[in-house]
Amino acid sequence: MTSKGSRAAIEAPVEDLVQGLVAALGADLVLSGGEVERYCRDWHGDVTTGAVAVLRPRSTEEVSACVRAAAALGLSVVPQGGNTGLVLGATPDAPSAQVVLSLERMTRVRRIDADDFSAVVEAGAILAEFKDRVEDAGMFFPLALGAQGSCRIGGNVSTNAGGINVLRYGMTRELVLGLEVVLPDGSVFDGLSTLRKDNRGIDLKQLFIGAEGTLGVVTAVSVKLMPQPEQVATALIGLKALDDAITLYRRARRDCCDLLSAFEFMPPLAFTLAREAMPDLAMPMDGGYPAYVLMEISGSGLIDIEELMQRFLEGVLADELVVDGVIATSRDQSRKLWLFREGMNEGQARRGPHLRTDVSVPLSRLADFVRDAEAAVLAALPDCICVSYGHVGDGNVHLNVLPPGDLGRADIDARIYRAKTVVNEVVDAYRGSISAEHGIGRLKKADFDKRLPDVQRRLLTAIKAAVDPTLVMNPGCQLNFPSLSGKSA
Repeated sequence: MTSKGSRAAIEAPVEDLVQGLVAALGADLVLSGGEVERYCRDWHGDVTTGAVAVLRPRSTEEVSACVRAAAALGLSVVPQGGNTGLVLGATPDAPSAQVVLSLERMTRVRRIDADDFSAVVEAGAILAEFKDRVEDAGMFFPLALGAQGSCRIGGNVSTNAGGINVLRYGMTRELVLGLEVVLPDGSVFDGLSTLRKDNRGIDLKQLFIGAEGTLGVVTAVSVKLMPQPEQVATALIGLKALDDAITLYRRARRDCCDLLSAFEFMPPLAFTLAREAMPDLAMPMDGGYPAYVLMEISGSGLIDIEELMQRFLEGVLADELVVDGVIATSRDQSRKLWLFREGMNEGQARRGPHLRTDVSVPLSRLADFVRDAEAAVLAALPDCICVSYGHVGDGNVHLNVLPPGDLGRADIDARIYRAKTVVNEVVDAYRGSISAEHGIGRLKKADFDKRLPDVQRRLLTAIKAAVDPTLVMNPGCQLNFPSLSGKSA
């Protein structure tokens, strides 16, 4: 990965740049030397880079000062939350010309208003901890991710994070009411409204959601809250084929309506992978079925959620739509069912470097896509293993490819690249997206750029030029902008 910063930053010794940052901001806000490394490594440890320094502000005013100080020294800024992203969006790629701006100190929950069904929280708050605070107030924030114990709210907004509850509550974009953002010139956009209806022209906050820090640093967020689901029913279901998952989902949407909060599909290999990572996991049902669905319905008030789940499963079993199923009888059992879905990711990681995809296709064609894409990969790479799973309700497939573990790294990398090319070609044939929920970052930039229509490129370039003409914010992420101020990102 390479990204050019300004000539001044490239020519100045790192020690002088660090001294300049300390002089402007104070030593407490600046980390340098060996302390920088952990901020310059991606979530899976596949990529380690470097940076001039790591800036750690405690307030919006200090974020503004950090951005101004970096720009004055000719340095660009890579915003970072929990560093749990999967596309290198928060990983610096120009060690002598970039600083990491970590939001990890900005963790305050500024307000929770149960009557307004809203909260205002700073960008560095860890998602799980914020959800706990909201629950203590009798409310519910529905964003749910595998990394929620480490990821931070600002990163969720900047990547427009998805997760398991998208089919009911939408992506992060649908949960955001307002933003506070430090712009590339250090000024502050204060849009922390909690209004549900505000039709005063273009909705500026939407520019920054999913922008991965390329237009500014999100410092605080106002979000929607929901009533706390007092009842949750979770079921693991065995199917005769993945095609039946689509039929089952359509039936679940009809019978369970908007109470359906999660609907995940997994292959039989998921259980093997999960138990490789968590040997104490007990198989929840007998038999090995061609496909599995993990579904959840939830609600509060006068509806009997457990009875609804029981009646639904009785109906689909009687119609022979499913082969087998088990309903969790407690929150603990529900958690154990979800551990198979979460543990399979760790199991894949234990098998070594592999391709991790995050694609989406029309829901009605999900099963066909999985079948065609896996066949294409295995035709090109017969010694690899495909692991396909994801979110049925929004057409999001994680089709991962595991090379043999006994290969050298060069051979593994070659297989990963070939598999990515094959999968993306099938995605294109299905008119899908190469990024459903992870973003573009640096990892998918070339593939994104290759597929970007001219009109969309012109609009994105115009927005970048208007907001960040000197490429202060996260150059190297998402798109190349070589025409702006003589720089190349």
